[in-house]
Amino acid sequence: MFSADVIDDQKQTSLPELAKWVRDIAQLTKPDEVVWCDGSQQEWERLTSELVENGTFTRLNPKLRPNSFYCASDPGDVARVEDRTFICSEREADAGPTNNWIAPGEMRETFAEIFDGCMRGRTMYVIPFCMGPIGSSISQLGVEITDSPYVVTSMRIMTRMGTPALRSIEETGSFVRAVHSVGAPLEPGQTDVPWPCNSVKYISHFPETREIWSYGSGYGGNALLGKKCYALRIASVMAREEGWLAEHMLILKITPPAGEARYIAAAFPSACGKTNLAMLQSTIPGWKVETIGDDIAWMRFGEDGRLYAINPEAGFFGVAPGTGTKTNANAVATFTSNSIFTNVALTDDGDVWWEGLTEEPPAHLIDWKGRDWTPDSPEPAAHPNSRFTTPASQCPIIAPEWDDPAGVPISAILFGGRRASTVPLVTESFDWDHGVFLGANIASEKTAAAEGKVGELRHDPFAMLPFCGYNMGDYFGYWLKIGRTADPAKLPRLFYVNWFRKDDGGRFVWPGFGENMRVLKWIIQRLSGDAEAVPTPIGNLPAPGSLDTGGLDLSQADLDLLLTVDTRAWKAEAEQIPAFFRTFGPQLPGRLWELQQDLADRLG
Repeated sequence: MFSADVIDDQKQTSLPELAKWVRDIAQLTKPDEVVWCDGSQQEWERLTSELVENGTFTRLNPKLRPNSFYCASDPGDVARVEDRTFICSEREADAGPTNNWIAPGEMRETFAEIFDGCMRGRTMYVIPFCMGPIGSSISQLGVEITDSPYVVTSMRIMTRMGTPALRSIEETGSFVRAVHSVGAPLEPGQTDVPWPCNSVKYISHFPETREIWSYGSGYGGNALLGKKCYALRIASVMAREEGWLAEHMLILKITPPAGEARYIAAAFPSACGKTNLAMLQSTIPGWKVETIGDDIAWMRFGEDGRLYAINPEAGFFGVAPGTGTKTNANAVATFTSNSIFTNVALTDDGDVWWEGLTEEPPAHLIDWKGRDWTPDSPEPAAHPNSRFTTPASQCPIIAPEWDDPAGVPISAILFGGRRASTVPLVTESFDWDHGVFLGANIASEKTAAAEGKVGELRHDPFAMLPFCGYNMGDYFGYWLKIGRTADPAKLPRLFYVNWFRKDDGGRFVWPGFGENMRVLKWIIQRLSGDAEAVPTPIGNLPAPGSLDTGGLDLSQADLDLLLTVDTRAWKAEAEQIPAFFRTFGPQLPGRLWELQQDLADRLG
């Protein structure tokens, strides 16, 4: 039987508001024990040992992968559940047409029922954490309550978690509340399973009260509530109200051979090379690339009027398949130790493997479902959404200022999608408003029949469609407002890139990967006035000879395909935009309609 004495003896915080909230959640969820997490190495060793003992973790070969662990989830709990993700704003219109909405009162009634006793037989962990460097004016604080030790160990990698964060919360008195349960209470004597979860799942956000409640899933994107839930859905609402930006963007530092370093942010939907760009290996001698962040950027205006960005995360939670020594050697060098691998395959010598890690697969593996696997097996060895969770500080090209509380000044923002046709290699916007128009029209072509009609566009404006915590029509309006209120000379320049153009034979024309540095070089040179561009109906494109293609096996026909505007194709593209814009109804800013008409007029 649960007793309030479970937490009366804790006395872990000097903040009465926090203590009361923890007590209230414990009284609702009825755990056997409450543990306040301190983020220490001793805590990590204790929890990982318990997870190994319980069968959730397998300790990897310490000679091959020191202090690292493998785990496999329940096959029904392998990814974000977008259809079970809700924005519980007071007004349905504030959630908008691209979010699922449930009235807050109705959602709270459901949670009062399903959270009642949901942690029985388990330990309730209290995780104070900071998104971003502790003490930064751009960072934000939170507390996640969970009954999953997997979540605790993952949050230790992904956030600044523990006692220092708790002290900051006590000093400020401010924190976002996040409650998570796997939804699998244990009765006395009941045997636990390695990956507890529930077939009923909710990931719900209450923007007005700054709360996140997640039930039923132990998987990262649904359970590590500092990630998409806080860093994007709740933070995007906070940012709009407070005058900053919370974006689904990587952050790169690029230093020319002679000249100052520049920092760029970039927004790409999934499967568009985001992680590869975040850890780019430059192929141009003298041009140095360093990583600030691979997934999320929080940006505030500094006293000088420029946008300064931090990476609010402390780790990388990356998709494993396709990440290998050829595609992303820097990522492979990052997760050599102190990492957690979920739903990948196990090698016979106690290491991990997935499709794309090496050119040749091992002769034998244990796949993510625990079965013997050989190259002749009918299914992949690793789940397509299998993950590595690894400290960002271990990345060999992490920039020294990646955790600077002041952030880094952003000079350019890139948008991009996966387009086999129509869209050039790189386009510079005419101005800020036109750049917002480009970002609002990010789209990728569907590549498989299972996704719908092959070639049909899947829109993902600003790469934020699943992650914006409020009406995306208002989101576009907020970006346009920034252009009206900030000093235009100090705003980042906006660009659109497309590494995925194909010719009529289906061949990728641009080599991609490290050669994308050539496009970044042109962008940096545009910022300093050292590269020329030619205006076209869709934006400014590299002038002939201004894009460094030396040494590439690229014909003039290839270059023309990459850097010219097919007016007929673009007229068809422009004709599709209104149907997408109408999705947002009256909330879509009139300025975007004007910009769409401007495009049509320029195309004649």
